[in-house]
Amino acid sequence: MLRSLVGSEMCIRDREKKAVEENIAIRWITGDNAVFTATPGGFLKMEFAGKTYPRVAVHRCFPFSDPDRYISIREPEGDGREIGLINDIKELPKQTRSLLEDQMALRYFTPKILRVRDIKEEYGYSYWDVQTDRGDCRFTVRMGGSNVYAIGKNRYLVNDLDGNRFEIPDLYKLTPKEIKKLDLFI
Repeated sequence: MLRSLVGSEMCIRDREKKAVEENIAIRWITGDNAVFTATPGGFLKMEFAGKTYPRVAVHRCFPFSDPDRYISIREPEGDGREIGLINDIKELPKQTRSLLEDQMALRYFTPKILRVRDIKEEYGYSYWDVQTDRGDCRFTVRMGGSNVYAIGKNRYLVNDLDGNRFEIPDLYKLTPKEIKKLDLFI
């Protein structure tokens, strides 16, 4: 009877181990093993490994340091479980690459701050008036925390109250007066 229990326990462990290995395995998505299509609602559908995913989410693993490599394709619902990974978007067919880039442009919409007109501080918030590559913009940032942080040499990301992101591509391309306005945040 003891052997039977030990044998059953080993079977369960083997199944658990196999399940874990399947969950952590990297499934590489290529132009040869996956087909992406746009849905009428503007989402992305994918056929991969014999399965159709009616909607997928596209994420960059390294959005600022390596935006064209390691693109994670995930289920959009629940915990966003990863379906697979694209090594380099440049290796995909042009049409597929275009579909993925459109999705990432929506997800990673990040206007670049070209000029800082004014930043006012009041009651734990800062009110920004800036010019971006997408036009003039005003937004609010909560003081404290990490709402303005470095993402590279002289490069900063600003997160506003609504979850929007703004990039300062090169701090030293701003005027000394503009840099002084940013002193409190950098």
